[in-house]
Amino acid sequence: IGRICAVSKQLTGVILFSHPTALRLIGKILWLVLSGLWMAIGYVIAGLLMFVTIIGIPFGVQAFKLAGFSLWPFGRKMVKKPGPRTGSLIGNVLWFILAGFWLALGHLLSALLFAITAIGIPFAIASLRLAEAALFPFGREVVPLAEGRTRST
Repeated sequence: IGRICAVSKQLTGVILFSHPTALRLIGKILWLVLSGLWMAIGYVIAGLLMFVTIIGIPFGVQAFKLAGFSLWPFGRKMVKKPGPRTGSLIGNVLWFILAGFWLALGHLLSALLFAITAIGIPFAIASLRLAEAALFPFGREVVPLAEGRTRST
């Protein structure tokens, strides 16, 4: 009887969806479809607009980095670079005015929509972290999660 139950569970997919790897994959696909792709498109549009001027090229490069991070944030974290960075302060102020506010607003909106359901709460938390990254990206870098745990945020 135990063997019959195990086979029926496999056939119905109960074991498939209770496996952590399958759940992670489903979560990543949901993130990609519901928020990641759309926010990445927003970053790419902002980056292309920044590339119109020579002065805006560093902002465009940063927008493309954030597009990749927004598209697939899993297993990575944004941390502050060590040392004082005056240029980062100026860059962050200009970024906030030109694109950061609007991109962070998009992340906050998606976080609000994700938070409506209990299943979406982890996605809402990820969206809030990305909103912070969207506001002040200069002087920070995206690192693997294991490395981010050893460095300050």
